[in-house]
Amino acid sequence: MSGGSRASLLGRIAVLAVALVFFQTGVVSELPVLGVNADLSPLLVAFVGLLCGSMVGAVTGFGVGLLVDLALVQTLGVTSLIFTLIGYWAGRLRELRDPQAALTPLLVGAAASAASMTGYSLMEFLLGVDAPVSFELVRQIVIGVVVNAVVALPTWALVRRTLEGGLPDDPRRRRRRAYTTGGLSPLTRA
Repeated sequence: MSGGSRASLLGRIAVLAVALVFFQTGVVSELPVLGVNADLSPLLVAFVGLLCGSMVGAVTGFGVGLLVDLALVQTLGVTSLIFTLIGYWAGRLRELRDPQAALTPLLVGAAASAASMTGYSLMEFLLGVDAPVSFELVRQIVIGVVVNAVVALPTWALVRRTLEGGLPDDPRRRRRRAYTTGGLSPLTRA
């Protein structure tokens, strides 16, 4: 991947992240569904990691988490830590497996949402925020994961469409192509 295309990809991710966080805080947070709000930020981070790899996913997670913390005037770094882990592990899924199944965005979105909500609740509890830990918290996490899983498919389409021109090549496909297109194979003799 050349320097110009990498800069273009990072610029697209930055614009998408800023637009999505402001859309989240201004519009989506005002529309509760079953008592919870959809959270687009962990979906964005997971899908960037799934499309671009672990390092870009982790950096995007840190940046989006910091932007969310600043926009919502929260404890700085908590969301960044959680989103960095989500972006990294979604990117590792891309690097280790071939996530081309149709349900992959739905499952990754649900997992990212569950990790985000559970991780944020746990971090706030460990930091000593006075909030009751009860069945209501578990109910909100479960309903939040279901709502985010529904929102995951349109978010996946938006992220994929926005980043489509600058996505990196898949290293697994490049290796396979070399053997099938007449490239040198380790099994042939010179």
